[in-house]
Amino acid sequence: MAPILLDLTHQVTTGMPVYPGDPEVVLRPALTTDTAGVNLLAVHLGSQSGTHVDAPYHVDVTWPTLDGLPLERFTGPAVVADLRALPARSAVTPDRLAPALARVTPGAVLLLATGWPRFWGTDRYLAHPYLTPEAAAAIVEAGVRTVGVDALSVDPTPDPGPGDPAVAVLLADLSDEHDGEPAAAAPELAAHRILLGAPGGGVIAENLTDLTALLEAQAREKPVEVSLFPLRLAAADGAPVRAVARVG
Repeated sequence: MAPILLDLTHQVTTGMPVYPGDPEVVLRPALTTDTAGVNLLAVHLGSQSGTHVDAPYHVDVTWPTLDGLPLERFTGPAVVADLRALPARSAVTPDRLAPALARVTPGAVLLLATGWPRFWGTDRYLAHPYLTPEAAAAIVEAGVRTVGVDALSVDPTPDPGPGDPAVAVLLADLSDEHDGEPAAAAPELAAHRILLGAPGGGVIAENLTDLTALLEAQAREKPVEVSLFPLRLAAADGAPVRAVARVG
């Protein structure tokens, strides 16, 4: 039977879900056949919009940017960890990953199947399971340098703050004036730092679509390969990808 290709990429659309605080995605006609003889889109998005990869530079300016990583980081045989039974905002510990890590070989891509794509476009999508620092360290120790997840992040995602930036500034000013407390700290991103800081530089792919078909193929001992090649953005922290799995 011939291998099949499975698209693991969310469609890029205006108003699609983004990480809280990231640029909104907007697609609009820039040229049309009616006026210019051709159709052409104007595209506004962040480097981490939709299905994308993170480079080490995402969390540390001294670490490699996207164009400083070898292409091998973005493809390889896939091993899928089944985490679909975990509840909202639950921590993934090393023992939950042990069966998958026992299967990894050099160059393998570890995929984390949380089942969270079913909540895409809803507030619940932010309440995904996440890696503990110990689990991230176990992944690196197993020799994995590329990790993909079917959720918004490998770290906990905070609840979104005020949507209007002016409101956020006002709240910060009020906090400084009345109680002297510092502004809220940025997310620690502990799992990001461990995975991306792996020797040679690691890669994280986020917002993959449903991985159930890959789990089923793995259970039937079918070989699975995944490709996560990003746009070639100069000196970037990450970029959107067309994530594709080859099964069989």
